[in-house]
Amino acid sequence: MFRPIYYSLILILLSSCGINSNLMFKSNDHEVITDNIPIAPTDAYRMAPDDKFTFSLFTNDGKRIVDMMSGISEDGGTQRMATATLSYWIQPNGMAELPILGEVKMAGLTVKEGQDLLVKLFSKHYNEPFVQIEVTNQRVIVFPGSGGDAKIIPLQNNNTTLMEALAAAGGITERGRASKVKVMRMTDDGRKVYEVDLSTLDGLKYADMVVQANDYIYVEPTRQITRELVREITPILSLITSTIILITIINRL
Repeated sequence: MFRPIYYSLILILLSSCGINSNLMFKSNDHEVITDNIPIAPTDAYRMAPDDKFTFSLFTNDGKRIVDMMSGISEDGGTQRMATATLSYWIQPNGMAELPILGEVKMAGLTVKEGQDLLVKLFSKHYNEPFVQIEVTNQRVIVFPGSGGDAKIIPLQNNNTTLMEALAAAGGITERGRASKVKVMRMTDDGRKVYEVDLSTLDGLKYADMVVQANDYIYVEPTRQITRELVREITPILSLITSTIILITIINRL
């Protein structure tokens, strides 16, 4: 009679391996940086494959921009500023197909370096070119404490802070631990993991940490061992109860 119960207990122990299995980015203390966390990025963002960008090209060092902003044309009349925005994609090999120039290596360059490169290349075709570049698909991924609430947040400006990114994601969820907020950033040495504590006013200085494109912001969830254990074993306990009732009925026959 007790053999089914014995086997069921074994099943419970085996099924407990799935408890909190949805937790991500588990780390040891030596793998995270908790001191001397940079509030502002130490390096400018470098364009990468799959980035999209636009660029504007003007001659004569951008004199026409000033003319158009003032509404005065070269002949003394008035004019409106007309713009056409086209997006260009950085291919997996780091090249972007640009008009007149053909393929240009853009991956790995900062916006300033990209502008300087295009000025140099377009100077062969235009007089004193002036170039402005804007990366249009910069974003961060935020896990606010529950896996189902993860969001991709577009960066509207270059000074988006950690607090703004969390607010755009709806804030830290009920299960999230404000004391364990990880910012994972790609650097030349691979991804670095910064861990900040926003649970007290002492962590207010980290709320203004400027995030960079392609950062992962992960709020560690609390471990719900009791709730998940109950959820795991409830079906098994139901099976045990049904088995005991069935055995009792058989023995009475």
